Amino acid sequence: MNSPNNNQGIVPNAHRLLWAGFMAILAAGVGFALRGGIFGLWAKEYGFTATQLGAIGGAGFTGFCFGIIIGGVIVDKLGYGKLVALALVGHILSAVVTLQASTPENAYSFLYWGMFIFAYANGTLEAVANPLVATVFPQKRMHYLNILHASWPLGMVVGALASYVLGTKLGLGWKGQLSFYLVPTAAYAVMFLGQHFPKSEAAEKGASLGEMFKDVGLLGALVACYLVSIFLGGVIGKPEVGYAIGGLLIIAVGVITRFSLGSILLFVLFVTHALVGAVELGTDGWIESITGNLFTAEQGKMLFIWTSAIMFGLRFCAHFIETRLGFTPISLLLTAAVIASVGLTLASSMQTFEIALVALGIYALGKTFFWPTMLAVVGDRFPRSGAVAMSIMGGVGMLSAGLLGGPGLGYSKDRYASEALKTENAALYESSKAEKPSQFLFLSEVNAIDGKKLEEAKTAAKEDKATDDQKAIVKANQAGDRATLKADSYIPMTMAAIYLALLVYFKAIGGYRAVSIEEANKGQHIHA
Repeated sequence: MNSPNNNQGIVPNAHRLLWAGFMAILAAGVGFALRGGIFGLWAKEYGFTATQLGAIGGAGFTGFCFGIIIGGVIVDKLGYGKLVALALVGHILSAVVTLQASTPENAYSFLYWGMFIFAYANGTLEAVANPLVATVFPQKRMHYLNILHASWPLGMVVGALASYVLGTKLGLGWKGQLSFYLVPTAAYAVMFLGQHFPKSEAAEKGASLGEMFKDVGLLGALVACYLVSIFLGGVIGKPEVGYAIGGLLIIAVGVITRFSLGSILLFVLFVTHALVGAVELGTDGWIESITGNLFTAEQGKMLFIWTSAIMFGLRFCAHFIETRLGFTPISLLLTAAVIASVGLTLASSMQTFEIALVALGIYALGKTFFWPTMLAVVGDRFPRSGAVAMSIMGGVGMLSAGLLGGPGLGYSKDRYASEALKTENAALYESSKAEKPSQFLFLSEVNAIDGKKLEEAKTAAKEDKATDDQKAIVKANQAGDRATLKADSYIPMTMAAIYLALLVYFKAIGGYRAVSIEEANKGQHIHA
């Protein structure tokens, strides 16, 4: 591999590949924002509860896991170009499936699997983009991975603005709005067309799949396979079958790696990234809906754009923060987790739009650096894993967002809102609750407020035509939103404790630094 130039990368088309990857992740962000903006339309048209909407939104994450993990395992063998083509087919197929939704009877299945396919395509693209950028800019991984992932919040801004123009101004339905993501999809296809792709350092040195999996080992596989087993058990309808498949996958990793336990550090990073996915993407999936309930739909969209714009701008500042302010990736993550927890705590009690701008701005400042900086840490510390460890960690984050973050916050909203209404007016709660109870993991069932009745109450309140009962329903829903944000703040608080422990660990071994593949092969950084 050629000696790298810090700014130009190790191949002549390094920046073309960077911006093609940027556009690919932007397409994912556009689709994500469009989906978040039409949750209310789905609830109104099909009668979905918040838990059901959370599950549909969750499929927009779980599919990502399979795309990025499968893609990460085969990308060095199959080649980046073929995976880009596969992702393009997936994005087109997703539109075809999603737009088939037409009645309350068929909508859930079409929307769920349409979102799953969309996410699979997104994951496949990120299995290309993350290791590709880490490979072509080895001296500035944190800087360029943050730039790459600045496309995600930019995509959310573009998607939110498109939803406003197409929906609010032009009056298009949800199908017309959601179709807009095909525009950036066509753009990334053109940008990747005809490009030469380098191999990762591990692949270029001839590392086998077993060697690439060695740092992941049984510990890392345990995290990923546990989440996969929950997903499969839910899809099949038999949790025990999901756990059986997860166990077989762990055994397969054991065989590939000769039952290597794996890196303890990487295991901790995987667990922490599951929390990242839950708090960052899970919250992002609900924040426009929550703030739209607390204020107005237009203000909710403005706040969503505000936080996304902050993330977009700050992700171009990672190099300045690292070189000028002296932050290592770990100290930056610790600081970010504390700030995010403070922001969510403040947001849980916000009463005015102005306070919301401040509280959610603080939250956005904190969450900005989580995802790309975590990827940079894996790239720095586990070079011999090639695309494998980085892709599995991305998959863990997205799968956690889909299984824990999105549905968990939806369940939280259902639970806290129904409890508030039941306390305020038990008779009204009994006449307004959904027919089927909401369930999340091992937590007790809750009968949520019926989605159609909730949306009717919100619409009536917006038009100043709400009855006393409808006002009570809206008030209870807002109480549920505030309690959900408060509960959400404990996730980054937990992450901060983990990052503090990692900071102490790195200080004890002489400080944080990138590890060469030769050092990794000699076992000079933490393993089991």
